[in-house]
Amino acid sequence: MPFVPVVGTSIRRQLEDHEEASLSPYAALNKHSRGRRAEEPNEQSDIRMPFQRDRDRITHSKTFRRLKHKTQVFLAPTGDHYRTRLTHVLEVSQIARTIAAALCLNESLTEAIALAHDLGHTPFGHAGEATLNELHPTGFRHYVHSLRVVDFLENKGQGLNLTFEVRNGIIRHSKGKGDIIPKDSSKLAITLEGQIVRLADIIAYVNHDLDDAMRAGILEAEDVPKAIRSVVGDRHSMRIGAMVRDLIVETLAADDGKLHISEKILETITQLRAFLYDNVYRYYRVHSEFEKAQHIIRDLYDYFLNHGLVRLQGSEFNAHNDTGQSWPDEKTAHRKVCDFIAGMTDHYALDLYEQIFLPKPWSTRLR
Repeated sequence: MPFVPVVGTSIRRQLEDHEEASLSPYAALNKHSRGRRAEEPNEQSDIRMPFQRDRDRITHSKTFRRLKHKTQVFLAPTGDHYRTRLTHVLEVSQIARTIAAALCLNESLTEAIALAHDLGHTPFGHAGEATLNELHPTGFRHYVHSLRVVDFLENKGQGLNLTFEVRNGIIRHSKGKGDIIPKDSSKLAITLEGQIVRLADIIAYVNHDLDDAMRAGILEAEDVPKAIRSVVGDRHSMRIGAMVRDLIVETLAADDGKLHISEKILETITQLRAFLYDNVYRYYRVHSEFEKAQHIIRDLYDYFLNHGLVRLQGSEFNAHNDTGQSWPDEKTAHRKVCDFIAGMTDHYALDLYEQIFLPKPWSTRLR
């Protein structure tokens, strides 16, 4: 039955009752949330549920908007149809919500985690992440930085004050080249909604990165191993549909509060990921651009440590702490510089690099 609020009764209470009556017993309910880092006294009177508020805060954040100019695979692509980090998170959200709806789980929580999971990504994608991991004394991981963004950096340093469940889903979404479904449950989100985002993430990127590689002329459809095509099909929509359908069917059949994928599909996803690493991510043209991006990040990082932070102002830039002497200590310097670079878009980093390091034609206006 669709939700129809009754006039004169608390809409919030009705929404909570409807959620409890309509969702799976394995779903994360808003009223059972572990809450926020800082309590918000007026939240109980809001007609929006906590996970809805989280989703709205994420989509209205500046960091979310900057994802449209951050690399997914191809650095600062000029083609209109290549994925960016923003379109990636939207595709992850769509896939995750499809799975959550079929399993009668909490779609708002699923969507909030999906939209926020890559907020900490750097300019130039994993090239930027790898470089910051080398340069920052304590390392850098985009999923850890995503949590730092929503906890401390967004909203003029106040953070977004998200619920525990969304924050947990963010920090547990990443898998790198590790197991898609790890045997160690401590590596998984505490909610099924968060675990769905982890799987939707890899389903999204192995498919759209393959699609973009074909668009770029790096691969042809017949280059995909026959063992993969025979299981999930030859087309983009067929591959996603086969993976999503298998996850839903296997999980419903088990009915044990865990996510399940058949061995055949799990092996196929793993094979497709390995194929992309060998034939796209390490492709010489992609890798050469990767190295150039790393050079840019290294030079900017070193400059900021020695000269302070620099921000674009129109066609020029404004430098603060020109001598670098105003950094209170080395730890603070590294933290501020790392945060600043991680928040850049590809275009901003390229423009800033040009203004700092490349000579300009002489002009009387520069005197």
